[in-house]
Amino acid sequence: MLAAEIQTKLDRLREVLRGYGSVLCTYSGGVDSTLLLRVAHDVLGDRCVAMIAISATMARAEAEEARTLCREMGCRLEVVESHELERPGFAENPIDRCYHCKTELLTLARPLAQRLGLAEVLVGTNTDDLGDYRPGLQAAREHGARQPLVEAALGKAEVREASRELGLRTWDKPQLACLSSRFPYGTRITPERLRQVDGFEEDLRALGFRQLRVRFHEHLARLELDPEMMPRALGMREQILELGRRHGFTFVALDLAGYRTGSLNSLVRLQEPRT
Repeated sequence: MLAAEIQTKLDRLREVLRGYGSVLCTYSGGVDSTLLLRVAHDVLGDRCVAMIAISATMARAEAEEARTLCREMGCRLEVVESHELERPGFAENPIDRCYHCKTELLTLARPLAQRLGLAEVLVGTNTDDLGDYRPGLQAAREHGARQPLVEAALGKAEVREASRELGLRTWDKPQLACLSSRFPYGTRITPERLRQVDGFEEDLRALGFRQLRVRFHEHLARLELDPEMMPRALGMREQILELGRRHGFTFVALDLAGYRTGSLNSLVRLQEPRT
């Protein structure tokens, strides 16, 4: 059973969504957007439509999994193509890269919502996201996107617990982020480099590693894994090295700090101009 506080927040989420009347839910198949879509669909039925934006920055396996999840929930899904790599400034990977990405997403979402006669566009921001460096939040505000998980005061752990209670298999899904997040700010993002990272991560998951990131550092791939998986990685050292080389990396390094969300954001202050 859900703790009383989480149940109260989930009820508040339903109330918020009911008040919107009709919604287009931007959807990635991750923990947050899946819970949001499920609850919105439960509350609004056919007045809730999901939109997934397919682009080179989305892992191939995640795109297919998102479609499958949407079918399982019985939600209508609109698939659009996103071209953030073509947006001026995005491929150069500035520190506000996520602003350009979210702007592209919402530039696609708002006209679609209007065409479908839907009142609001939703994004899956939770309250924990507000404490990190997230320039995409500015784009959401500029485009009038609603953040119902924030309005219901739901944090990441609460989203997971509510997802488990509702029977969503995403409740313990490793945290997602677009493939662009694997590149240090200032490192150019190209389709070829995105495929390098995506392919290497996919092969690592096939070896049994779940929560991971392949951080791109030119000829070097820096692996962030859950600390408890590091002994396994060291035992498969030669196999992992061979996979890395197969995907175009000369060197493969294991980051002893382990996986952590937004680790490259720690470099943001180094990118800021000195006064």
